[in-house]
Amino acid sequence: MKTFLNFIILILAVYNLSAQQTVKAKSENLNSIYNIQDSISVKARDGATLSLIVGRKKGDENPLPVILQSTIYVRDKGRDIASLKKSVDQGYIGVIMYARGKRFSPDEILPYENDGNDTYDVIDWISKQKWCNGSVGMYGGSYNGFTQWAVCKTLHPALKTIVPYVAARPGQGLPVENNIFVNPNYEWSFYVGNNKYLDTVSGNDRQRFRKMQNKWWETGVAYKKLDSIDGVPNKWFQRWITHPSFDSYWQKMTPYKKDFAQIKIPILAFDGYYNDGQSSGLYYLRELQKYSPETPAYLVIGPYGHFGTQNGGEAILYEYKVDAVALFDINKITYQWFDYILKNGTKPEILKDRINYEVMGRNEWCSAPSIDKMSNDFLTLYLTNNKLDKFYSLSSKKPTKKGYLTQEVDFANREITNNDYYPEPIIRKEIDTSNGFNFISEPLKEPILINGSFLGEIKASINKLDMDIGVTLYEVMPNGEYFHLSYFIGRASYSNDITQRKLLKPHVIETISFSNTHLVSKQLNKGSRLLIYLNVNKNPFSELNYGTGKTVTEETIKDAKIPLKIKWYNDSFVKIPILKSQ
Repeated sequence: MKTFLNFIILILAVYNLSAQQTVKAKSENLNSIYNIQDSISVKARDGATLSLIVGRKKGDENPLPVILQSTIYVRDKGRDIASLKKSVDQGYIGVIMYARGKRFSPDEILPYENDGNDTYDVIDWISKQKWCNGSVGMYGGSYNGFTQWAVCKTLHPALKTIVPYVAARPGQGLPVENNIFVNPNYEWSFYVGNNKYLDTVSGNDRQRFRKMQNKWWETGVAYKKLDSIDGVPNKWFQRWITHPSFDSYWQKMTPYKKDFAQIKIPILAFDGYYNDGQSSGLYYLRELQKYSPETPAYLVIGPYGHFGTQNGGEAILYEYKVDAVALFDINKITYQWFDYILKNGTKPEILKDRINYEVMGRNEWCSAPSIDKMSNDFLTLYLTNNKLDKFYSLSSKKPTKKGYLTQEVDFANREITNNDYYPEPIIRKEIDTSNGFNFISEPLKEPILINGSFLGEIKASINKLDMDIGVTLYEVMPNGEYFHLSYFIGRASYSNDITQRKLLKPHVIETISFSNTHLVSKQLNKGSRLLIYLNVNKNPFSELNYGTGKTVTEETIKDAKIPLKIKWYNDSFVKIPILKSQ
C-alpha cells in the first residue's frame, strides 16, 4: 500500500510539473505574440478615472482600426484578455474599458448614468494613440449594447460603427417595463455595484432575493421597502424608483427623439423573439428609422433568449426545439461586419436586407427593408363578451351591441396571483384560466405568417385611478397546445405618454392603447387559432399598483381595502401583423 501511495504521489508530482510547464509555456506564448497592457487609466472630462485593457499584436507598429468593448462586467482577467485576443487575431487593436468605479477606477459605481460620456472620452483618447488609425468599432451584449447606443447620443467622429446585441435601455427595459418596476435588476445592482469586480456571492444568491420578494408579497409593505426586508441598503434601487416616469433622468442616458437624427454610422444589431428586454433593443432601431431613415442599420433576429442571442442561439429554448437554420455564428458575423465597414470587406451573407429574421415553423430566413415592412396587413380582432367553447370569442367582426365583461381583483388576497404572461415554457398544454379572460378565434382557414409586433386598444372602466394590465398572444395549435407568441405588460396611466402620468377617471370608459409588444415571426398552419389572454398584473415579480393614484412604490396593502372592479368592453381589439403572399 505504501509503495502504491508513493507511486500516486510521484504521478501527481509529474502531472503538476507538467501542468505548470504548460501554463508557463502558454504564458510565454501569449507574451511572445500579444502586447497586453492591462493597467491603463484614462481621465474623463469631469476628472473621473476609467480603467482599460489594451491588446495589440507584438511587434506590429502599424496604426490599425480599434475594436472597443464598454462594460460594467469586470470578469476573470483571462476571459477578458481572450476576447481582446480575438480582436487582435482578426487584425485589430482590442480595447476593453470598464465602467466608472470598476476595476482600478476609484470613483462611485452608478450603473447607466455616466457610460455615454465616459465611453466618448475613451474613444477620444483611443483616436489620439499612435496605434489607432482613426477608426473605432464597438460590439457587445446587454449592458455592453446599451453603452454603444449611449455613446451615440453625442457621436464621436472616430466611432465608425456599433454592433449591439440585445441592447438594454434604462428606464423602459430594465429596471422598468412600460413604467412598471420589475424585480430582476434589484439583485443585479448588488452583483455589479458591490465591489470593483463582480459580487458573484450576492449575484448567485437566488434564495436570498426570492425570500425577500416573497416576504414583501406576503406582508404587503411598500415596494420601496424591499431593501429594508432584505436587510441591506440598495442605493441604486432607491435611486431608480424615484423616477417612475421616463423623465430627464432616464432620457439623458441614451439617444432620445431628435438625438437619433445625427446618428449616421452603419449599425448591425442582434436580438431575440424571447429576449426579455427586446423592446429596448428594437426601440433604438425604430427611433433611428423614424429620425434618420437613411442610416444603414441592420437587424438579425430569431427565436432566441437574452443570453442565447449573444451566443448565436440555443437549440432548445424554454423547452422549445428551435429550427436548425436559426442557429448562427455571431462572432464570425460580427467580425465580417467590422471587416466590411472598417476594411472595405464583403458584407455578411446573412444580411439580405435591413431586417433579417428567422420564421419559426418554416425553418427559413427572410428579410425586409424595415420592421414596419415585415408585414403588409393586419388581422383586427375584437375581444367580445360572447362565449366560444370554454373561452370568449376573438372575432374579426366588431360587436354591434355595446357589452362588457366584469372582473374583480382583491389586492389584499395574496393566495391568488394574476397574469401568467412569461413565455416559459414556450409550448404548454394548459394556460391559466383561474382569473382574467381568454379570447379565442375561429380556426384559421388557411396558413398565415405572423410577422412583427401586435398592438391594440383596451376599452375599460374601473372604480379606481389606475391599473397595470397584461395582454398575451398565443397560437392554439391544432393539437390543442398553446404556443406563446408575444406579450405586453404596462401601466394604464402611461398608455398615452411614458413621460407623464395621467390618472384614469373612475367609472369612465378609458382607452388604453399599447404597441410596445415583443416582435415575433411564426408560421401558423391551417386549423390553428389565435388566443388573447387579458388580465390585471398582480404577482410578486413586479411592483403592485393598488390604483389609489399615489406613487405606486409607496402604496401598501392598506390601500387594498376596496377591490379593483373592471369592466372590459367588447369593442377592445388587437391588431396582429401578418405577411400575405404577393
